[in-house]
Parts: sequence; structure tokens; C-alpha cells
Amino acid sequence: MLKNIMFRQWMIVVVVVFIFVATAFAEVDVNKASQADIDSISGIGPVTAGKILEERKKGEFKNWDDLIDRVKGVGDVNAAKMSAAGLTVGGKAMENAPAKKSAKSKAPTVSPSGQETKEVKSAPEAKTK
Repeated sequence: MLKNIMFRQWMIVVVVVFIFVATAFAEVDVNKASQADIDSISGIGPVTAGKILEERKKGEFKNWDDLIDRVKGVGDVNAAKMSAAGLTVGGKAMENAPAKKSAKSKAPTVSPSGQETKEVKSAPEAKTK
């Protein structure tokens, strides 16, 4: 009997966790969402959510480019992050999101002989008249 009760409680916990996880990754359409829904997207705070809603009062966003053009502070990189976090425009995620900029590698260069070499910056060339 005790095992049966514990199993039921465990199943309830599993169902609640599943519902939470499913809603945490739910898509939020910028044209239909409330401020709280937009603010729930990772990377969007109350100020940006407010800007989005103010612009939406002028008309729905046609696409991601329209959102980027109309909402100050939302550029290609931020829009790509918002899309990855679940924001959609007209039910569509951002296509061709720009790739993240990679930091320059500071790994040492290895010569053909297998020895490590340091990066040498060349001096600017002298101008001749």
C-alpha cells in the first residue's frame, strides 16, 4: 500500500516537471504575446518588452526584419538570440541568424619543424616619396 502511494506521488511529480519543461520551451509569438510572455524570453527584459509592445500598437510585425527595424536596441545578434530562446514573428523563428562571432585564437603557431613560434607583428611599411 505504501509503495502504491509513493508511486502515485512520484508520477505526479513527473507530470508536473514535464508540464513545466514543455512550457519553458514554448514559442512566444511577438504579435500575440503579453508583456509577461515576451519578458519571459531569455535575453528580453521589461524595457525591451515594453518597446516591442509600443511598436506593435502601430501594427503587427511582418517579419524579423520589420521587428529589427522598428524596435530600437534589437539588432541582428539580439534578434537571433531571442529567436533561439523561443520568440517568433508570425509563428516563425528567425532564418539565417548570424553566426556568433568567434574570438581570435591566441594559440601559438607551430612551424613546419614542429616548434612553437610567437606571433610577430610587422612594422608598418615606410612611405616613400
